[in-house]
Amino acid sequence: MRRLPSSTYRLQLRTPSSDPDGRGFTLADARDLLPYLADLGVGAVYLSPILEATPGSTHGYDVVDPTSVSAELGGIDGLRELRAACREHGLGLVVDIVPNHLGVDDPAANPWWWDALRRGPESPYYPFFDFDTSPANGADGRIAIPLLGSPDDVADLVVVAPTDTPSGEAELHFYEHRFPIAPGTDGPVHGTEGSAPGTDGDSAREVHDRQHYRLVHWREPLLGYRRFFTVTGLAGLRQEDPVVFDATHAEVRRWCEEDLVDGIRVDHPDGLADPVEYTRRLRELVGDERWLLLEKILAPGDASAPPEVLDPAMPVDGATGYDAARLIDHLLVDTRGEARLSELAARYCGGPGDEAQVHAQSAEIKRRVVSEDLAPELARLVWAVRRDGGGDDDEATTGADAHLREALLSVIAATPFYRADYPVLRGTLPAILNGLRGQRPELAAPLRLLGGALSRGGEASARLAQITGAATAKAEEDRLFYRLGRLVSLNEVGGSPGRMGLSVEAFHLTMAERAASTPGAMTALSTHDTKRGEDVRARISVLSQVPDEWAGFVSAVFDEFPPPAEDAAYFLLQVIVGVWPEPGGPSEQLRSRLHAYADKAMREAAVHTTWTDQDAGFESRMHRWIDALIDSGAGAVGAFVERIAAAGRDNSLVAKAVQLLSPGVPDVYQGTEVCEDSLVDPDNRRFVDFGPLRSGAVARAGHPKFLLVRELLRLRREHPEAMAGGAHLPIPVHGPAAADVVAFLRPLEPAADGSRPAVGLIARLRTAAKAADQFLGTVAELPAGSWVVRPDGAEISGRVDVGELLAAAPVVIIVRE
Repeated sequence: MRRLPSSTYRLQLRTPSSDPDGRGFTLADARDLLPYLADLGVGAVYLSPILEATPGSTHGYDVVDPTSVSAELGGIDGLRELRAACREHGLGLVVDIVPNHLGVDDPAANPWWWDALRRGPESPYYPFFDFDTSPANGADGRIAIPLLGSPDDVADLVVVAPTDTPSGEAELHFYEHRFPIAPGTDGPVHGTEGSAPGTDGDSAREVHDRQHYRLVHWREPLLGYRRFFTVTGLAGLRQEDPVVFDATHAEVRRWCEEDLVDGIRVDHPDGLADPVEYTRRLRELVGDERWLLLEKILAPGDASAPPEVLDPAMPVDGATGYDAARLIDHLLVDTRGEARLSELAARYCGGPGDEAQVHAQSAEIKRRVVSEDLAPELARLVWAVRRDGGGDDDEATTGADAHLREALLSVIAATPFYRADYPVLRGTLPAILNGLRGQRPELAAPLRLLGGALSRGGEASARLAQITGAATAKAEEDRLFYRLGRLVSLNEVGGSPGRMGLSVEAFHLTMAERAASTPGAMTALSTHDTKRGEDVRARISVLSQVPDEWAGFVSAVFDEFPPPAEDAAYFLLQVIVGVWPEPGGPSEQLRSRLHAYADKAMREAAVHTTWTDQDAGFESRMHRWIDALIDSGAGAVGAFVERIAAAGRDNSLVAKAVQLLSPGVPDVYQGTEVCEDSLVDPDNRRFVDFGPLRSGAVARAGHPKFLLVRELLRLRREHPEAMAGGAHLPIPVHGPAAADVVAFLRPLEPAADGSRPAVGLIARLRTAAKAADQFLGTVAELPAGSWVVRPDGAEISGRVDVGELLAAAPVVIIVRE
């Protein structure tokens, strides 16, 4: 019997050494928070990764030792104590794991990586990593590690004697970076400075040349290992090897054997060679009773294709909720504002931001990302296709690597999913190859070779899937979504900014399907990866209701404060409006956060400045523009925010109510039981001040979002199974504002006396465009029985006037006992 929690509460753990103030947030801190979480109504505590990570890591996804719980977080005993305390408070425990990669930024911190670099193929850990040591890898078959500032920096390498190293062995140092030296290859060493070129003995350069690895210029397209996306500090693991799986999951196995966890969340399975087989092994390890979730980006689909679904071949309970957030975000958008916002996007951002533009730019950026950022992975894929495809076709193999690369770029650019090799997506790649064969006849030979290689289902097939996922993530979430400016609240992980809005009837049908197909899936509004928190998005979405007022505001701001670049400024202005305090202006802390966000947004967009080629002058001018808005434009910005803030709060309450009452298992990201203004990481992983929450001050003050969250979490905890997988039934609504009312109920378990209790909600949308009295005459047809409105206790039944019911609040919860 699967143990589904009624809900989860996500906590971001941090080691004290990663915190400038030395506080951290450990397993013990999580334990201290349990009384509050239990009172809130939470079903399970949901922890960020807890295994030993890179020293100073602020997130834990750069695991360096998968065999032990982080000592700084509290170690295995800390986990056991947390588990025992959770049981005392009736709470479950869910933990995030990272199977795709290990952190290698600090080689000495990762014992497996250190040994593999030191001993090469003789190391038992060498096969754990997805190394590229082919003779044609550009580094003479060594493991290329991009680190040097220039090719000439090899002259700055130093051999350090064993007496002066933490490892007690000779090491090769490049400033603060430490690397191992293979046994017997260090040669004579003279002090901590090693042997310089031109002196007796071996130079550090010569020692370096004898290692199993080669330090190379970071701008060279050389890389000796598969990595996570384009992050060189995260090296891919070969989970397809059962030995690697067993070694990397030994600690997870212990958690299950000791019954320390109720569920596992798996980070980024799309990076693995075979996600389906991996999930089968993991399910066997964790058992049938534990909740198992995947962080899977499910493609939103478009007019020609339905949304992607989680492959039923994987024995998991669902994804982690990006798809649910996408649905709810679109429910908040007023489609009547689409034309005007598209016009503004075309004016300021160079395109309307519709699906046609999104698809075209996505394909273009994917090609560039693969050609440049993923060039080593592309080269490795070319070799794999050559090997798997055979060498009989001279036309396809003689001097045709450029044509094969072009064919691969075209296939990757045309793939509408993170990876297309899941069984449920069968037919996708054949259709793409067939379409390209007609569109690009000059690619016939390499496409024929590629088709043959993919048909064998070997290395080429896996590497194509892995590079497609990395290309999609980098091209869309990390680049295109920082360029599109039509409505930035939709530019989210797993989002679909090319469309605007979702009809109420489509929402109901989608939720009914989710209840039937994936009742164990997580639903989410905010995560540690969302680019803007749920309340920020809720306010920005109000712009779709007042597009003409927004247009006038933007024009006035740009006239008075001309920005260095209108496209970047139009994007950032939406974010500024989304986080602007009401009442009052930004604090110095918020000013600093906005500057940090602007740097990340502009560099990710890679239009005016990039991470690798920063335009300091342009960035400085944009920062001065932001400061001018805060210092001199506060009156204008504040007045516009005052116009939309109430509707933003309404949106936030509706979104939270919909999430917490929808099928699946809802997650409350830390601190989002009240309004908050988080931006992209690391901003959204800041410490939460739990003091006012734990003391009851927030509850006593009657914070509307907090009271709503507590009410619904407690309801879910009383009826976990019915709320997760029970039916989603629309409440019929008629009248002039019916299209702007969302109303549904969730039947609960029949009571002992035969009555059929249920819980539901009725909410009005577009409250900036429609006043409450405009909903008068719109009627909701309640099912038979007497319904109690929570929390005021009023009783209603039959035909209910929505305008009267929602005169004082945008959403009400109704319960039939």
